[in-house]
Amino acid sequence: MLQEIEQLLILQERDRKIRTLKLELKMSPSERKEVEEKLVSNASELEALKLQAKTLEVEKKKLEVEAQTKRDQIGKFKGQQFQTRKNEEFAALGNEIKHAEQDIQTIEDRELELMDQIEKIRVSNLAAEQEFAKAKSQLNQQLSDIDAKTKVIAVQLQELEAERAKLAEGVDEDLLSRYERLFSSKGDAAVVPVEHEVCMGCHMKITTQTAVRVKGGKEIVSCEQCGRILFHVD
Repeated sequence: MLQEIEQLLILQERDRKIRTLKLELKMSPSERKEVEEKLVSNASELEALKLQAKTLEVEKKKLEVEAQTKRDQIGKFKGQQFQTRKNEEFAALGNEIKHAEQDIQTIEDRELELMDQIEKIRVSNLAAEQEFAKAKSQLNQQLSDIDAKTKVIAVQLQELEAERAKLAEGVDEDLLSRYERLFSSKGDAAVVPVEHEVCMGCHMKITTQTAVRVKGGKEIVSCEQCGRILFHVD
């Protein structure tokens, strides 16, 4: 195998690793954003439960005030009954007292319903807070892992790029430029083997003459179909 081909294969292997690391670095912000969005979502769900509990508590307080207002009215009506001497007024006040007592009964029934709902939500909130604390710890750990991985990748990438630069210095300038164009345009396969007179880059059959030149290992040979640099596998 030509020394130039050997150099390009080593360079290609480094370039593939560099491309992979760069892709991982590029994905890190989106990975972090996804975790952060989960944290926000979980917190929002917990706050919604708390808000629901507060809303029910407020409604319960309002009912308590309303019930007390009705009781005060009943006390006032009874006082007026003792003062009046007219049967019609006494009966009318009695009806007001009866309506107020019915209202109080309705309010108290609703209060009991609310108390039951509040207790259920309290239990749900307690479980939700425990689950949120657990999820928050796990998600924070994921964020730490992402940050740690990003730092490691950045160091590896810096080392690989420095190594790659040194390797590139030993490659003919024109050949290097040709290789880099191919690597950029053909994905990560600029230098590929020939197997059974087939280019393993585009998987098209090459001419017998080209296959012979590749096997001879004395010159840089390209695929007639895709332009990739070819080499023979012993």
